[in-house]
Amino acid sequence: MSTASQSALETREMVLSALRDGQRFVLVTHEHPDGDALGSLVAMQRILVALGKDSVAFVSSGEFPLGYEYRWMDLDGVTSTVPDDLAERTVVFLDCGNIDRNPVEEFRRCDATILNIDHHHDNTRFGTIDHVVEDASCTAEIVWDLMQGLGIELTTAVAEVLYVGLVTDTGRFSYENTGPRAHLMAADLVAAGVDVALVYRRVYEGWPEPKLRLVALALSRAQFGANGALALTQLSADDFRQTGAEDGYTEGIVDRLRAVDGTKVAALTRELSDGSGRWKVSLRSSDGDVDVSVIARAGGGGGHKAAAGFTTEMTRDELSAFLHEQVVAQL
Repeated sequence: MSTASQSALETREMVLSALRDGQRFVLVTHEHPDGDALGSLVAMQRILVALGKDSVAFVSSGEFPLGYEYRWMDLDGVTSTVPDDLAERTVVFLDCGNIDRNPVEEFRRCDATILNIDHHHDNTRFGTIDHVVEDASCTAEIVWDLMQGLGIELTTAVAEVLYVGLVTDTGRFSYENTGPRAHLMAADLVAAGVDVALVYRRVYEGWPEPKLRLVALALSRAQFGANGALALTQLSADDFRQTGAEDGYTEGIVDRLRAVDGTKVAALTRELSDGSGRWKVSLRSSDGDVDVSVIARAGGGGGHKAAAGFTTEMTRDELSAFLHEQVVAQL
């Protein structure tokens, strides 16, 4: 039974009890995991191990290799094999607003107890217990809070992966979800030994040359619509082949479009390399006038008011028209 009507304080105690009382866990997150998903997953894995629990973290083999900005993370304890005893384990979904965003059928259809730990305001509350803290800056912040509730000591290793989740999901502390608690968390993580400069270099610098070429190509194609409110660029599968870029090299492009004066919504659309003809769309809102999660849901996806996305079978031209119409509808 869902706990959608219960407060975050109530569900926090329920989750803490489930984590204390349970013995075997499997941790999962959404497809194409970002910094918050990976940081929350790895941190929770280590927290449960510190509690003496039998815990495995699952990431599908199709997600590897990870983006270059996350390949340095220690994934000891992460597996790509679904546990044989899945029905007997508590399944912990982290940073997953909709159960269908996990790519593995076994997790979406299992009869096990599900702990749904997330901060997306459009979470569909699919868990046995839904601990959805909408005012949290990131899921890593919720994991950090649960760790405190469990009385687990914050190690440098756990602090580092939590910091990755925090810094990436707040846009380096620039998004509107960056509240006072996010900075208190950052202070705690730094005090635990996080090397802020090193994490920054690993996540945001060290670009491979093909990424530079792809970013330059994307920015050169920027177009503006809705009287300058929409900044849009598109990348085809051929663009990736010609530059030698990997799919993950698009990280950060949409934020550069968002920085253009007058832009209210930035959109990056890229054709998937699997030959399906589908497009993946990343959306960012600059000043809060447009809720991009509304646009993403209309396209079959979801996310936050300031950052969202979806995947679609629309053609390039249909997609451009759709985005323009959606932005205009909110202005």
